[in-house]
Amino acid sequence: MKSLVLAEKPSVAREIARVLGCSGSHKSYLEGSQYIVTWALGHLVELKMPEHYDNKYKQWNLEDLPIIPDQMGLKVMKQTSHQFKAIEHLAKRNDIKEIIIATDAGREGELVARWILEKIRWKKPIKRLWISSVTDRAIKDGFKQLKPGKQFDDLYQSAVCRAEADWLIGLNVTRALTTKYQEPLSAGRVQTPTLSLVMEREKLIQKFVPKEYWTIKAQVGPLHADWEKNGEKKIFSKDTADNIVEKVKGQSATIQAINRSEKTEAQPMPYDLTELQRDANKRYGFSAKKTSNVLQKLYEQHKLVTYPRTDSRYLTKDMEGTMIDRLHGISSAYKDEVKPALMNKGKVMAKRVFNNEKVTDHHAIIPTEERVHLRDLDTDERKLYDLIVKRFLTLFYAPYKYETIHAVLNMNKETFIARETAVIDLGFKQITGNTEESNSKNSLTALTQGKTFKVQLVESDKKLTEPPLRYSEADILQQMEKYGLGTPATRAEIIERLLATEVIERQNGRLFSTQKGKQLMELVNEDLKSPELTAKWEKELEQISRGKADAKAFLKNIREQTRHLVSEVKKSDKSYKAHNLTGSKCPECGSFLKERNTKEGKVLVCSSLDCNFRKRKDPKLSNRRCPQCHKKMEMHNGKAGTYFQCRPCNVVEKATDKKKKINKREERQLVQKYTQKEDSFGTSLGDLLKQAMKDKD
Repeated sequence: MKSLVLAEKPSVAREIARVLGCSGSHKSYLEGSQYIVTWALGHLVELKMPEHYDNKYKQWNLEDLPIIPDQMGLKVMKQTSHQFKAIEHLAKRNDIKEIIIATDAGREGELVARWILEKIRWKKPIKRLWISSVTDRAIKDGFKQLKPGKQFDDLYQSAVCRAEADWLIGLNVTRALTTKYQEPLSAGRVQTPTLSLVMEREKLIQKFVPKEYWTIKAQVGPLHADWEKNGEKKIFSKDTADNIVEKVKGQSATIQAINRSEKTEAQPMPYDLTELQRDANKRYGFSAKKTSNVLQKLYEQHKLVTYPRTDSRYLTKDMEGTMIDRLHGISSAYKDEVKPALMNKGKVMAKRVFNNEKVTDHHAIIPTEERVHLRDLDTDERKLYDLIVKRFLTLFYAPYKYETIHAVLNMNKETFIARETAVIDLGFKQITGNTEESNSKNSLTALTQGKTFKVQLVESDKKLTEPPLRYSEADILQQMEKYGLGTPATRAEIIERLLATEVIERQNGRLFSTQKGKQLMELVNEDLKSPELTAKWEKELEQISRGKADAKAFLKNIREQTRHLVSEVKKSDKSYKAHNLTGSKCPECGSFLKERNTKEGKVLVCSSLDCNFRKRKDPKLSNRRCPQCHKKMEMHNGKAGTYFQCRPCNVVEKATDKKKKINKREERQLVQKYTQKEDSFGTSLGDLLKQAMKDKD
């Protein structure tokens, strides 16, 4: 008898199959003497859409809402039905005794597998592989410690509640708004309060009125000092500032007090997904989605980091013994940084990182014991891996210790303060840098109380108060985390959805509201805009996953909320005015065309919801360069086929079927793509390139 192993993706399935010795390769699975390993392709099963309950729902009508099925049904996704049928066929084999769920160890991974099992009516035993990395050791250890499937029933119920809540609220409110105002308007349980946060910041900026203020600096002997009163440096009256300058000018300054304070900064905890996305955005300008994608490759393909979609920044106590192996894994790439830790036998200085109570489904993101070869990583992967490794290495260094010194000076009864920071022990900042060393050339440590200096220079500086900045992705992720909006795994997708529906836009790394977004906020229900309400729902979902809340009660409440939200939209007397209408009319139905910004450039779409007319506003630019001006040429399709045109030079070239040459970088990527690490020995580079070039063409 054999065990059927269900992974989430083919790449992970291949790794598991290799470790389990499943060498028999088939189209939809890999088979060995004890195991058959197959895979999903992400979700193979999804919730039924409204039209699957009743054909009338194919047309969007306000009077049909809300759509609330008594029992939510499941359907097989058409585009991946072949893989579902393959799993269904394997499940019916007489030699299969049990199934081992090996999808991603999280809420969504559990849903992927359980919906498949529900749809194939699985009745045999269920076991669960729960691992935090896909290294050979982790897979072997995981199969030695398989857990009973029932242990994860609550997690599955939480996942079902999340999926049904998003369907009920998102689908119904989106249909209600769209049909009421005849404009594609998207709303959702998480995306709407996230948009609300962006809009609230926009309101603060619009209402902001700048104020003038002054600061006063003085050169006192060797010291640079700032005027202060009760901890405030700003003076909002020009007369007051001028009076202080005149009062102090040419006077003597006496050191009234020297305050020294020794401080310690603890090592930072390892990353969870949200903080890593924030740091990658601040440091490298990565979007949250890009960070998730790059991180998934480091986890799944390179096996260099642990499970990425975690909300914990702590490690379990039993992991302390694995630290030395992880240090050896990164030692070749971080020789100097790792050396002190290895000399100390891998002893972790930041002991507070080991806390079982603060680890939920998964521990923090840290390096695996897999030996790293930086040459195998592309530029983005190296950047992200470097962040993770250096944050991990800080755990093995001492805390950062420094001394702050404040010299309080009395100048004709006005108080000025000179500041300096002296480093006592760099500690972990040997790894991260960013120390706050003073720029002062003369240390305050040599000064004594009562010493007097001549005031050499004193001047005021006029400034204006500034409005708050618009949110960057790092900022909005922080706000989403603060209010409990979404999970680490879903926040990036929420931001991308808001961008795709054109209610916000990115400009120079900041999130700006659009006219569509502003109007949507005026039309959408107040309850749905509330971050507090969504945070309450997320907390309930977390409680359900731990068996501490009732899934049925949650869904009953969601159904009531759906009815309330749709009713509000129906009764509303507000109106929507399309901001992007053009003067051109649709050639198919005669309605006005709208101009939309997409990743492919500007496009014109019909304003009628019943018409699908769409065309590019600007011609598509190709990679073909004009032989005269060397700018990219436009691509057109004519009666004679595809041709390229440079309008400024009036150069036209016909497209040919000539094989495109690839550069060295593309060549390396293609070789890497078609090379399987486990069977690359004995395969000629020429054969690999031929295969890659063939597929490229």
